[in-house]
Amino acid sequence: MTFSFVATGDSLITLRQSVHDEPEFLQLVEIIRGADAALTNLEMLLHNYEEECYPAAECGGTYTRAPPSILHELIWMGFDMYSTANNHSLDYMYGGLFNTIKHLEVAGVPYAGTGKNLAEARQPAYLDTGIGRIALLSACSTFADFGRAGDARRDMHGRPGLNPLRYEKWYEANKSSIEKLKQLREELNLPDVHQSEESYHFMRNKFVEGNSPGKHTKTNKRDLEGNLESIKDALKQSDWVIFSLHAHEGLPHDSERPAEFIEEFARAAIDAGTTCFVGHGHHAMRGIEIRDGKPIFYSLGNFIFQNETVFKMPAAFYKRYDLDPYGGKVSTAFDARYDTKPRPGYQEHRWFTKDDKYWMSVLPRMEFEDDRIVDLVLYPIELGQEKPRSQRGRPMLADEVKGEKILGIIKKLSEPYGTEIKIEENKGILKL
Repeated sequence: MTFSFVATGDSLITLRQSVHDEPEFLQLVEIIRGADAALTNLEMLLHNYEEECYPAAECGGTYTRAPPSILHELIWMGFDMYSTANNHSLDYMYGGLFNTIKHLEVAGVPYAGTGKNLAEARQPAYLDTGIGRIALLSACSTFADFGRAGDARRDMHGRPGLNPLRYEKWYEANKSSIEKLKQLREELNLPDVHQSEESYHFMRNKFVEGNSPGKHTKTNKRDLEGNLESIKDALKQSDWVIFSLHAHEGLPHDSERPAEFIEEFARAAIDAGTTCFVGHGHHAMRGIEIRDGKPIFYSLGNFIFQNETVFKMPAAFYKRYDLDPYGGKVSTAFDARYDTKPRPGYQEHRWFTKDDKYWMSVLPRMEFEDDRIVDLVLYPIELGQEKPRSQRGRPMLADEVKGEKILGIIKKLSEPYGTEIKIEENKGILKL
């Protein structure tokens, strides 16, 4: 069987798309509509600030929300599958989560990654098409811990939330460095806890003696096994399996490379039967790997990036920037967010408007024969960084000048994986 598939990174959508008619935009829409299936990461909650939608004390940065009608803009563009596990899934607590789920179900579109308990959040969703059945699974590694879905029991409800992919981290150091940490602990009179023959714990960090100095990560065993089990289940019930992972984590001094556990899990997912692995969350591109004839996109970056035009922000957002939490205007809050540093303890976001890597990406269109990829074309897209706030963030096919730059970046990012990309006629062609 032949199967064509289009995937994108993050859709932080707040504005209508269907009112626009530029050729570069409509051509992009036609590429999406022309595939047998198209997936995007819905990094936006759908609600009308109902009484049950309380802003969380900890959110993913922006408190993302759009009117429920915005979902139909994505449907109009051609998207028929939605991943919902991301660091914004619980920005408005359970009320925001449940309203989003309700509107997806009313629209009748498959979604995966969130639910009333862990079993629901981890279960596959299915898209039935004339050429076969496609399964979607979705997980997230970057989240506030309260957002993690939990198991139900016969005598207790489960916890609503997202499908987690947790990871363990440790630091490798030589014996001399670990001895210095022990000496410092004594000087600071810190408690000597959680020590063992294999590792030393200092300031809540685990240190292991070894020859590969630096931070290391591996996938949490329980989440690894649980997600691989869901993949194997989906494989029995469908013709193709798509896995979508939302992950911010990168290497300590090279954020363009995914953290070790992401590569570990992506490869394990392919080995378990995943047809295509789609990563996002980093808000910029990362490399492409082909494993056993199946693609791994470590990050497709932003597809729609309209988080500056969210209608309202809660008082806590204004307090980050020492603004009036009661009478301040949302435009002033976003001015401050991109022009000043927040209060200590909050992440900076000034680079979002200043670094062009957040305003470019690629749209991959794939052709599969059975479960092996036979054709992969990358279309460069740009999101209008230079435009005013009211207009930027909407994707269009890039012109040849910008396209050459975008394709050159993804080509370089993919080289460490042995992936060859040929650039011709403003498209990236993967050598398979």
